[in-house]
Amino acid sequence: MLAAATEVFATEGVDASVRRIIAAAGVGAGTFYRHFPDRSALITAVFRHDVDACVETAASLADQYDPVEALTRWMRQVARFISDKYGLKPAMHSGDPAYRGLPAYFLESFTPVLAQFLNTAAAAGEIRADITPEDLMRVLSGIAAPDDHAYTDRMIDLLVDGLRHIV
Repeated sequence: MLAAATEVFATEGVDASVRRIIAAAGVGAGTFYRHFPDRSALITAVFRHDVDACVETAASLADQYDPVEALTRWMRQVARFISDKYGLKPAMHSGDPAYRGLPAYFLESFTPVLAQFLNTAAAAGEIRADITPEDLMRVLSGIAAPDDHAYTDRMIDLLVDGLRHIV
């Protein structure tokens, strides 16, 4: 159901009908509502699932690539996550208690992973050592362009070039 909701949200936005999500998931309404009593429960579950999925890719990137390439690839994933979730921004800042913890969940999940990538690259002498994960999270939030991944990738390449240039 989460995969179906993610797909429907990606194409139709978070205001997509629950009926549409139920149809895409191939389940009955009763099954759906047992898992997600309301739209905010579904949105929260999708958000958390997608955060967790992004975090889970970090270890394989670190194993497959040199420190800077792994950092670059993961920053691209984070930026895509941010841009793909752009439509959730109004809901997350709506005051609805269901969404209150999502920004903290995002930061608490991504910041330690980003710190590990930064520490590894800095220890290898490939980037400057004074960059914090909070610095990069702020930058990634600013450059993640909805519907323009090529622009976002270019900005990340420029950012990484800057991190390397100062070493």
